[in-house]
Amino acid sequence: MNPHAMFISTFSLLLGTTITISSNHWVMAWTGLEINTLAIIPFISKPHHPRAIEATIKYFLVQATASALLLFSSMSNAWATGQWDITQLTHPTSCLLLTIAVSMKLGLVPFHFWFPEVLQGSPMMTALLLSTVLKFPPVAILLMTSHSLNPILLTTMAIASAALGGWMGLNQTQTRKILAFSSISHMGWMAIIIIYNPNLTLLTFYLYILMTSTVFLILNTTKALKLSTMMISWTKTPMLNATLMMTLLSLAGLPPLTGFLPKWLIIQELTKQEMTLAATIMALLSLLGLFFYLRLAYYSTITLPPNTTNYMKQWHTNKTTNTLIALLTSLTALLLPLSPMILTTL
Repeated sequence: MNPHAMFISTFSLLLGTTITISSNHWVMAWTGLEINTLAIIPFISKPHHPRAIEATIKYFLVQATASALLLFSSMSNAWATGQWDITQLTHPTSCLLLTIAVSMKLGLVPFHFWFPEVLQGSPMMTALLLSTVLKFPPVAILLMTSHSLNPILLTTMAIASAALGGWMGLNQTQTRKILAFSSISHMGWMAIIIIYNPNLTLLTFYLYILMTSTVFLILNTTKALKLSTMMISWTKTPMLNATLMMTLLSLAGLPPLTGFLPKWLIIQELTKQEMTLAATIMALLSLLGLFFYLRLAYYSTITLPPNTTNYMKQWHTNKTTNTLIALLTSLTALLLPLSPMILTTL
């Protein structure tokens, strides 16, 4: 990509995110979301491959629809109440439309269909941006309007997202699609708790970004786009594959690792709110996710490919992102002992 175009797109991405996060007026929030949508399109369509162009068109159509719904929601609220302030969303129809619009932006069930397809058609680093940075603005809008959202609707969508994210990820062979369904499942965990404890949602989101970024950077370094490639990636970077296993198990939410913290706190909070059934269902649905994370970990570290070709360990590897990956992996594995300190900030 042309360096000038790259700079403009990256700057627009940061600008759009900042505008949405820091705005109090609905029109400014909508403007930031639109800037974000237009800024990421060059990154998705960069490979000039039919699948990349298809992913770009799908992404644009879905995001344009979601933005139109969000604008319509804010306008109908302003028409009924005379308020353009984001925190003053009180009209029931506007609340419903906003929930639908933000769910489309985040890829919550039943508006999730675009997300795995777009991620599969994008380069690995663009998929990282789509899974992390571009979820900031919709999550910020959800946090600002959390007091006026419909709890039954949001809980239903959250449980459906956790179920479908785990269920659909079981049979995938492409790593980007697996991570897309993992993202849908994590968004379900965030959505179920946002009304009762928005700070906990924010903590879950930060930890999700930390773990997902680590996995994407490792897969980008080893160039593992599908499971069969992951089998032979140990010849390139044996240590990186071992840390990938730790990161995947953390993403699954196994106890000694960082990923256990948000799941534990969310189940605890749901129980406090007398939503024991929802907490039980979410805990059981996390087993589906655990299965495909274990499968990824198994493919990357334990399985040897069933062929007779001898692989020589490469002595020279690209070391540009290794320091960052080392830092992120350490945080992904070792943040759980800091949970008492984190709990005091909630």
